[in-house]
Amino acid sequence: MQPRAKSTSNEIYGLFLSMALLQPLTRRTFSTTSSKLFSPTYSRKMKEAIVSAGPKVEIVDSPIPNPEPDQVVTKVVVSGSNPKDWKRPQWSGTSSNQGDDIAGVVHSVGSNVVEFKRGDRVAAFHQMMAPGGSYAEYAVSWDHTTFHIPKKTSFEEAATIPLAAMTAAFGLYQRLGLPPPWRPTTSPIPVIIYGAATAVGSFAIQLARQSNIHPLICVAGRGIPHVEGMIDQSKGDIVLDYREGNEKLVQNLKAAIRNAGGKVEYAFDAVSEHGSYENICKVLDHQTGKITLVLPGKDYKEIPETVERSTTTVGAAQIGTDSDPWQKKTGMQTGNEEFAMAFFRYFARGLQKGFFKGHPYEVVPGGLAGIQEALQNLKDGKASAVKYVFRLEDTEGVSRHNMN
Repeated sequence: MQPRAKSTSNEIYGLFLSMALLQPLTRRTFSTTSSKLFSPTYSRKMKEAIVSAGPKVEIVDSPIPNPEPDQVVTKVVVSGSNPKDWKRPQWSGTSSNQGDDIAGVVHSVGSNVVEFKRGDRVAAFHQMMAPGGSYAEYAVSWDHTTFHIPKKTSFEEAATIPLAAMTAAFGLYQRLGLPPPWRPTTSPIPVIIYGAATAVGSFAIQLARQSNIHPLICVAGRGIPHVEGMIDQSKGDIVLDYREGNEKLVQNLKAAIRNAGGKVEYAFDAVSEHGSYENICKVLDHQTGKITLVLPGKDYKEIPETVERSTTTVGAAQIGTDSDPWQKKTGMQTGNEEFAMAFFRYFARGLQKGFFKGHPYEVVPGGLAGIQEALQNLKDGKASAVKYVFRLEDTEGVSRHNMN
């Protein structure tokens, strides 16, 4: 058992945290060949999409999964997608169900689950690289990464949220250490958000605004109109166009920073390639600056050693210890499960109250049969300020959504 996270005096966070502590804090792992997860007692089969390098997608018949004690099995109504869905098979050479964004209706729950029941409308973040992904009629998630969605929120909108929004939350609060929404800052904190039109960047804008973090110095391209609709220019927020070239962009970043007080110490790089962090480091304070990046497996040697850098890996939401190097400096477990549980419930509250929303989306025709084309479009860079989502009932051989 891991030690429980310390409570906070803040009433709102305390409420979320107390909910998190209802659940056992064991390391979240399960075997890819688990007989419990895919029980032979189930005679029914489901359609599932397997993604290989290319990207290539094959639709197969698979057993319907069973939940482990702390898991939820959801009948998927809509699945979201992410760029990692084509990148990981390309890097690893493996084939699997790569979907991680679940939106649907609870089918079954494990013996330890108290928050959800059959028939609940939910969204969830599937554990990456584990069985039971969202590119299937039924998908698996841990209870702490599952959250209720209001009736007014469509399954399509909900499917845009789990992975990208949690990545944004981890980057801002667990990596950069910025004030959370329930303890908003009362003084200006300039932050660079590079890739602001991406789903991760857009959710970072939403969360930063809830934390009263301004001015936001955003970088985008074709998605600039989308970003302009999200920022608060009255508080100094601005969006800059990277398409003008690196030299011009750096000039514009320097000008924006002068207007923001002459110094910027925080940067969220939601791109982490194509010169993004090099441009950021030309303007980020080299003594007190912090940058978090989203692509693992790179050495980022161009970043000055005096700049504190971290990698935001959303998979940390699934385990009790943090794989990021900064944990080694403290020797402490970081409470990532509790953090994820609190923020997923914060997203649900925001959807209900209206201060949080999903990302713009495009429904790809054909259900699971549309995944290959969508992933190819992501690979080719055709998506801008949009998430591709798939309605499972549009898949040949899959019945329309019902409660079964």
